[in-house]
Amino acid sequence: MMDTVLQQAADNAIAMGPAVLVQGMQLREPMDVVRAPALPIDDKRAILAAWASDFYAVVSKPALRQLPGTPEPVLIDDVQSALRELDRRYDL
Repeated sequence: MMDTVLQQAADNAIAMGPAVLVQGMQLREPMDVVRAPALPIDDKRAILAAWASDFYAVVSKPALRQLPGTPEPVLIDDVQSALRELDRRYDL
């Protein structure tokens, strides 16, 4: 299910314009999602929520998450910080 949510968010963002997303997007860290100007907030939240999910946990390293197409794993704390920043920026 999370894979479907992530794919929908990626499809939506790709349809909106320049190569911004996940597979082929320039995502190195969760804050890249927050800063992506072409992504609607709902897509940003969906991508970050998927990234935070256990579905993308690195085997035997539960503190790390890696989305397909990203160069390396990131800390779950960084994903959660990006979600908080998204809430702060959009006053949620």
